[in-house]
Amino acid sequence: MNPEHNAQALTERIDRALDELRPFLRSDGGDIRVVGVRDNLVVEVELQGACAHCAQAAMTMRAGVEEAVRRVVPEVTEVVAINMPTSAMG
Repeated sequence: MNPEHNAQALTERIDRALDELRPFLRSDGGDIRVVGVRDNLVVEVELQGACAHCAQAAMTMRAGVEEAVRRVVPEVTEVVAINMPTSAMG
């Protein structure tokens, strides 16, 4: 398999993990999308809608998003939001 195919397969697995969370995020007016995966297996996501401005975004990232992704894709080392709201950074 070539590296591009591996990256695509990895992104698809990450998206499937996020699909478990999307109904909850959407019920609060938000969503999330995978922006990319770095060479060191750090996943970059973008918080969308209400999630992009929520003071609870950091907790959602740790307890929801990162946990769900790492359960399905254990080789992921970290999940980071490229647009984490400053109100969530404490």
